[in-house]
Amino acid sequence: MRCAQNLPVTRHRYRRLMTDVDLLFRGGRLFTAGLEGSQESDVAVNNGRIVAVGPSLAELAGPATEVIDAHGGLLVPGFIDAHAHPVQAGVELLQCELGEATDADSALALVGAYAAAHPDDEWILGGGWAMAWFPGGNPSAAALDAVAGDRPVALSNRDHHGMWVSSAALRLAGITAATPDPVDGLISRAPDGSPSGMLHEGAAALLDPVLPAVTPSLLDRGLLAAQERMHGFGVTGWQDAMIGGYIDAGAGFGEAYLRAVARGELTARVTGALWLERSVTLDSLDAVVAALADARASCTADPALLAFSAVKIMMDGVAENHTAALSQPYLDGRGHSTGESGLSFFDPAVLKSVAIALEAAGFDLHFHALGDRAVTEALDALAAARAAHGVRDTRHHLAHLQMVRAADVPRFAALGAAANLQALWASHEPQFDELTVPFIAPSLIARSYPFGDLARAGARLAAGSDWPVTSPNPLAALRVAATRVSDDAPAGASPLGGAPQQLSLATALTAYTAGSAWVNRREHETGRIENGFLADLALLDRDVFDSALEEIDQARVIGTWVGGRRVFEG
Repeated sequence: MRCAQNLPVTRHRYRRLMTDVDLLFRGGRLFTAGLEGSQESDVAVNNGRIVAVGPSLAELAGPATEVIDAHGGLLVPGFIDAHAHPVQAGVELLQCELGEATDADSALALVGAYAAAHPDDEWILGGGWAMAWFPGGNPSAAALDAVAGDRPVALSNRDHHGMWVSSAALRLAGITAATPDPVDGLISRAPDGSPSGMLHEGAAALLDPVLPAVTPSLLDRGLLAAQERMHGFGVTGWQDAMIGGYIDAGAGFGEAYLRAVARGELTARVTGALWLERSVTLDSLDAVVAALADARASCTADPALLAFSAVKIMMDGVAENHTAALSQPYLDGRGHSTGESGLSFFDPAVLKSVAIALEAAGFDLHFHALGDRAVTEALDALAAARAAHGVRDTRHHLAHLQMVRAADVPRFAALGAAANLQALWASHEPQFDELTVPFIAPSLIARSYPFGDLARAGARLAAGSDWPVTSPNPLAALRVAATRVSDDAPAGASPLGGAPQQLSLATALTAYTAGSAWVNRREHETGRIENGFLADLALLDRDVFDSALEEIDQARVIGTWVGGRRVFEG
């Protein structure tokens, strides 16, 4: 869809101030928030900021100007990922990375090849496998033993809500038939009660005492590997959704970012969400908030690149292992109630006090809320904070939103909370169809990822990938947001939720740029192509508004700039 709206041009005012510009994009089209489609436009950049937007800006070029011929491609604001785990993802890229596997056999082949290539490694660590490859989503220790021998193996699944482990790993951790399930997790078991090789949610933490430490060097290399990958997809900034804690090496992520800034290696704009421990109580709340405030204050790096201004609150688990918090019980696969409705990791009464205290301390709250009960409890907590403080300039947001009650949809706009969408999940694909649909009430499945409902109700939309759970490629997410069909959906699969839940391409692009900039408190300088904004930009090889929606993800990023500096060339 074409839009006739003209963007503001400062060409003549600028001409009186300077003789030329540093960077000039010509011969392409442009999209930014506020447009319904693309339009022809040049863009001029000087000293890292956009200084002119409009047609025919050739007169601003001088001998020192770098001119980028877009060749009809589309210039967009740099994508901003509102929920990702880049350090974690980068470390996995450097370990036993299973993202290229397509089934159980290929995953095991990769593990075996890695074991053979690294005979001196005491542990085999990594991740990236999918639960849909294994019956019930539960792989076995015996399968790992067959390819890795008697070596300890620990491999996170793609959603990082569970760990596939070998017999040696179970033995070293002392996990036996007598080991009770932790309150926030489950140990998969054989019929005799012995652990079978899969640790769900908090049960993975049982490995912590024996896992080898993740070294600062590995974290640093992982961050840079992830940054390179994300820049290649046009991503210029993100919110790291786990600084500290949980089942991985999050405790060192913040320090990795600080070291990267000190060395001049961080080229993305990052907001860190500090991890809130699930063990918080009313008695410990003051101390917990004080510790989080100290962690925020420790971030003395360049605020244009790094800030720890948010707190991550993980409300529940995931539907595939029946730990997402639902309003109705899970089913047994034959349509019968199990009586279990998932895990709420925080008592709702405690959570309200947590929200009030964190908001008072100036934090933005970043909720993992996947089940509909978790969404309700998160919104209730924000309502309590609103009642205590009135309306404040907060950037609270709820991520994932796999199921949302109809009555909760308008509460996002009413409470000023953004809906943080992971659009790649909103499709019929094996993990959803095989491990979720048969075990959840049809009335809840019908409320899966209600993006269209949220948009029509006036909710502010942000977007992210949850990488390494799914690809960090925004174009793949935009395709699913607009079609509700992914490239790994079964042949002939219907759009999940139908047309009412599809987003227009312009709406989805705005969520992944201006919407995520708002979440990160950077909306005054990033997320838009406007005069005075930082030149955080991505150039696509085609105008996706001219493509069929099903072909959006065939576009490629051919250049990424942060503050006018090229950080990726494709």
